[in-house]
Amino acid sequence: MTTERRLAHSSFTLTREYPAPVAHVWRAFAEEERKREWFGDGDSFDRTAWAFDFRVGGRDVDEARFHGGPLSRYEGVYADILEHERIVTTYDMWLDGTHMSTSITSFEFEAAAEGTRLTQVEQGVFFDQFWADAPQREEGMRGLLEELGRHLD
Repeated sequence: MTTERRLAHSSFTLTREYPAPVAHVWRAFAEEERKREWFGDGDSFDRTAWAFDFRVGGRDVDEARFHGGPLSRYEGVYADILEHERIVTTYDMWLDGTHMSTSITSFEFEAAAEGTRLTQVEQGVFFDQFWADAPQREEGMRGLLEELGRHLD
């Protein structure tokens, strides 16, 4: 069987306001236990690997098998961190050992009238058979930001 070789590019911007101070929202990204509560833990999968190294050049890994489904692997590297202001990462995703995508993502933290405005901008490239998965990435990130909101409540 021949795999079609192609690329798909995707970009999106998500903005959320959380009723919590910037420092509190920041800690949800910068402290391992807090990040695991919204980014890494869940009942729909079984974790097989986790690493957290929040510093410029540091690597994060989150690998899990969805119940009855595929093995997903996230590997991220922190490219820029400016405390309480921004985080920039590059990350790669694998599905059952096949490289799915590479993305660059920024998170900007701003004080807002009701707490914190978080803006995420992501630009990604999806490889070969995963070209059609680009819209699902935005949907997945929306879900993660909703989970962050539940964590902050």
